Amino acid sequence: MPESDSWQVITAFAAVLLVVYFIRRHLDPLQSIPTIGPSAPFISYLGAIRYVFDLEGMVREGYKKYFGTIFKVAMLDGWLVIFTGPKLIEELRRSPDDELSSVEGTAEVLQLRHTLGPGVDDQFHVAVVRDKLTRNLANLYPDVLDEIIIAFNEYIPAKDDNWMEVCIFPIVQKIIARASNRVIVGLPRCRDQTYLDVAVNFTNDVFISSFLINLFPNFLKPLIGKAMPMVSKNKNILMPMVIPMLQERQRMMDIHGDDWQDKPRDMLQWLLEEARAKGTPFDNVVEKVLLVNFGAIHTSSGAFTHALYNLAAHPQYIQPLREEVEAVVKEDGWSKLSLGKMRKLDSFLKESMRLSDGALLNLFRKAVKDVTLSDGTRIPKGTLVAAAAVTAHCDDTRYTDPLVFDPFRFARMREGGSEEAVKHQLVNTSVDFITFGHGRHACPGRFFAANELKTMMAFLVLNYDVRFAEEGKRPANIRFGPADLPSHTAKVLFRKRAAPASAGRRARGVVLEGHNGAINAIALTPSGEYAATASADCTVRLWRSEDGQCVGTFTKHEAAAVTHVVISADGRILASGAEDGTVCVRKMEEILSDAEESTQ
Repeated sequence: MPESDSWQVITAFAAVLLVVYFIRRHLDPLQSIPTIGPSAPFISYLGAIRYVFDLEGMVREGYKKYFGTIFKVAMLDGWLVIFTGPKLIEELRRSPDDELSSVEGTAEVLQLRHTLGPGVDDQFHVAVVRDKLTRNLANLYPDVLDEIIIAFNEYIPAKDDNWMEVCIFPIVQKIIARASNRVIVGLPRCRDQTYLDVAVNFTNDVFISSFLINLFPNFLKPLIGKAMPMVSKNKNILMPMVIPMLQERQRMMDIHGDDWQDKPRDMLQWLLEEARAKGTPFDNVVEKVLLVNFGAIHTSSGAFTHALYNLAAHPQYIQPLREEVEAVVKEDGWSKLSLGKMRKLDSFLKESMRLSDGALLNLFRKAVKDVTLSDGTRIPKGTLVAAAAVTAHCDDTRYTDPLVFDPFRFARMREGGSEEAVKHQLVNTSVDFITFGHGRHACPGRFFAANELKTMMAFLVLNYDVRFAEEGKRPANIRFGPADLPSHTAKVLFRKRAAPASAGRRARGVVLEGHNGAINAIALTPSGEYAATASADCTVRLWRSEDGQCVGTFTKHEAAAVTHVVISADGRILASGAEDGTVCVRKMEEILSDAEESTQ
């Protein structure tokens, strides 16, 4: 064939390909969806770069131009369609999973199939969190409270005579990891530093890995995922720690059936029971432990750090929060029920999350077939979609002065009657508050997370003063793609709260001195008259709350650190437990009688 004929064939073939491309492009439903940024071939990557560094600007621009409809932005590996306005966000919430799938949307964003493997598709842990964990929140609360108190005292040992500078984000991650794992795997594993490092690192590694994998086209993602061991290595480290626990618990189930003395009441036990019924192998249970940790640590760490930065930037709100917490605790003590009465605290956290909830977008879904919206817009199969959270949370038709941090906004909104009281509490989702998602796929662990966050903030305001070195200046958020994270390096000044002069003798009694080791647990009698403490110095001490006088010490646990102490609801029995597995039970009247005799 002459050379000129060859070029003619090549030219004709190229022309045919070009025609086919433009026909397919013209027929593609995505082309009818307006674009923020360039949409032409190749130069659309300029929009993808902007997506990484200025997604908030793109979303706000799209909100102004196309409010109440949808628009698309370019990502490095495809298009993302963004829903705006209450009506469309509600439509997205109601979309069935066989059209717009939440599972597939999450898989597309986090890319766990390419790092942990196909086992992540069996999400039985979600039902365990939704049912078992949520039903047991009240029973588990004393353990969560105990771990929060111990962790704060360990990681932020501030004094009342000078300010202590703390790089707070990694500390918050550690406290939340410990409090959450007190419920996930229990003592003593929840204090194992190697285990905690894995729990925190897994959370961070998921985001790094998913971002890198999403830089590549779909056909390369499996190879890139295998080449990145960051996520899977955490599982390999965790398996020797968790599998022996599972084996021992399974042995006890084989011997005793469904119930036995000292049967653990934690997520690991519930996951094991579910896995046993399904025939799921232990390594898959370990994956679920990692995934539960991911859900517990990531969102809560960001939310609490954002709230703490707001508190340090606006320290004038510490006193009203402190007064509310003191009043509720004095009346009802520490419990899940008493947390529900702290409306200002609840509002402070919700307002903080409204303005900085960790993500600019939420409700990620993937079209698993061609979908036609109520306005006639077509979304082709395989398209990733999401709701614009950053604009939904700042909708001036829903919120007065939406860009202003008004910490008690939701507390005032809850004063409109019982329906409003429920509607505007932290755990409630709506089209204008989608931090926890919305609808049937809303975060199942949000009830636990809310209790944990409120307990941490309540303990903080009762025991510390906080501020920034540069008064009133809040550190800028980290925005990268859809992420809206608190600064990881900002420092907050802490000072142990000094007892108010007007509190008199009782306030001075809050300092209890005498143990020679760390205090691992504390319990109060129902009247608040006495406090019992369990210590690493192998002793349990009983204190008179009014003046801080130690009225009794006993060392029944010999050479083992005492990790637990509880007082019965009627105040008559005190029980303590130690690391050697021993449990001691004593009558309060005997302890007080012995103390009385020793002073005669």
